[in-house]
Amino acid sequence: MAKERDKTLKALKTAIQMEIDGKEFYLKASQASQNELGKKLLNELAAEEDDHRKVFEDIYRDISAKKGWPEGKFRTDGGKGLRTIFARALEEMDKDVSAIPTELDAVQTAMEMENKTYDFYRSWSGKAAYDAEKQFYEALAVQEEEHYRVLLDYYEFLKNPEAWFVQKEHPSLDGG
Repeated sequence: MAKERDKTLKALKTAIQMEIDGKEFYLKASQASQNELGKKLLNELAAEEDDHRKVFEDIYRDISAKKGWPEGKFRTDGGKGLRTIFARALEEMDKDVSAIPTELDAVQTAMEMENKTYDFYRSWSGKAAYDAEKQFYEALAVQEEEHYRVLLDYYEFLKNPEAWFVQKEHPSLDGG
C-alpha cells in the first residue's frame, strides 16, 4: 500500500504544480487582455485553478499523514459558474470587439493546457486506489472539459464576434 500511496502523492504533486502554472498563466493573460470579457473570464479561471490547488494540498497533507483519501473534499459546479460569468460579461460588453493576435494565442495556449489537465485527470481516475479518489479526478476532468469549452467559445468570439453572435442567437432567416 505504501507504493500506491507514493504514486498518489506524486500525482498530487504534479497536479498542484499544474494548477500553480495554470493560475500564473491565467493571471498574466488577464492582465494582457484588451477587453473586459477576457479579463473577467481569465481571472475566474485563475481563481478556479487556485481553488483546485488548495484542495490538492489538503488531500496531499491527509495522505502524507496516512489518513487515506478524504471523502467529499471537492465539489464542482461542472463549469456552470464560468459559463454564467461568460454570459453576463457578454451582455455588458461592446459587440465591436477586436482581438489582438497575442490574445488569440493566449486563448489557444489555455485550451491546450486545459486539454492536458483533462487528460491527466482522466488518466489518474483510471489508476485511483480509492473510490473517492476516482470520483475526485473524474469531477476535475469534467470541470477542465468545461473550461476548454468556455475558452473555445471565447476564442471563436474573439476571431469573429459578429459570426459568433449569429451562431449563438440562431436568427431566423424566414422573417419569423
